[in-house]
Amino acid sequence: MYKVIFKRIFDLVVSLIFFLLISPLLVLVILLILLFEKETPFFFQYRLGKHGKKFKLYKFRTMLNKKRDVTREILSGDSEVTTIGSYLRRYKIDELPQIINVIKGDMSIVGPRPCMVNQLVDFNEDGKQRLKVKPGLTGLAQINGNIYLSWEERWKYDREYVENLSFLLDLKIFFKTILIVVYGEDKFINKPNV
Repeated sequence: MYKVIFKRIFDLVVSLIFFLLISPLLVLVILLILLFEKETPFFFQYRLGKHGKKFKLYKFRTMLNKKRDVTREILSGDSEVTTIGSYLRRYKIDELPQIINVIKGDMSIVGPRPCMVNQLVDFNEDGKQRLKVKPGLTGLAQINGNIYLSWEERWKYDREYVENLSFLLDLKIFFKTILIVVYGEDKFINKPNV
């Protein structure tokens, strides 16, 4: 019942309240990017949603506006990340516009992070399972190391999430995400059992 009905209700209620609460922060970030980086504040990219359906993902711009290899993993200290962008990325503020994706129904508060379209060809069986649910703002892989894990390790966590999806698991992931924002992903690296 939670997977079918209540998860969407939870997503809508939480995201609408959260959007109202963070609106002043969103406006401030837009102004900071416009004033100091002289760039468009938003970045749009197509990602894979539930059942592999493509959708437009919203983010705050954190990198220089130029052509790049989209498959390259961006770690802290990358030369293409702007000054403001490094703070936005560290505290996950760059992901906040995805609240709009949640309100629209493209995403959920909790679920596997939405991957890039070109990654579909690289999916193993674990990776394919993640497409059975909506992608999320945060997920099981994100609270266990995220960028410090290989793609195969992340997909293993994604599959575990899909197979064990519940309200309690979503709450656990949601609250642990708050700790990660405060203390950093590198403090919570937990490799999955093979």
